[in-house]
Amino acid sequence: MIKAFMTVNHLSILLSAAAAWLFGAAYYSLLSKPWLAAQGKTMEQCKAEMVGKSKLAIYGPFVLAFVASAFMAWALYGVLLHLNRFTVRGGMISAALIWFGFVLTTMTVNNAFGGRKGMLTVIDSLHWLGGLLIIGAIVGWFGP
Repeated sequence: MIKAFMTVNHLSILLSAAAAWLFGAAYYSLLSKPWLAAQGKTMEQCKAEMVGKSKLAIYGPFVLAFVASAFMAWALYGVLLHLNRFTVRGGMISAALIWFGFVLTTMTVNNAFGGRKGMLTVIDSLHWLGGLLIIGAIVGWFGP
């Protein structure tokens, strides 16, 4: 098992992370107005918050989103390796179960304690579901 992790299919991880990241960009571009409303903000408020921020503060979250997608891809690769289910279907089923069991539940609890609107949880969690399904499909398709 350890030897298998040393020969990870890095291309599948990078491609799936990039695809999930691009999905997120498109997703939030399409849902920017409802997402801002769920946060209780306007576009003008967001623009005002950006004034005076460093480039790192502005672009850092985008880099972090890609790195998070890459770690998710690597972890899902490990799950598929452990289950020996490297297929598109196996990857997507595993991704959906991981999303439902860990991502959705964690986000729901965190947002509830943070007093955030339920719609923010819906919008953000569906983004992660889409990203994980993309990752699962690509990593499952590529195989070990």
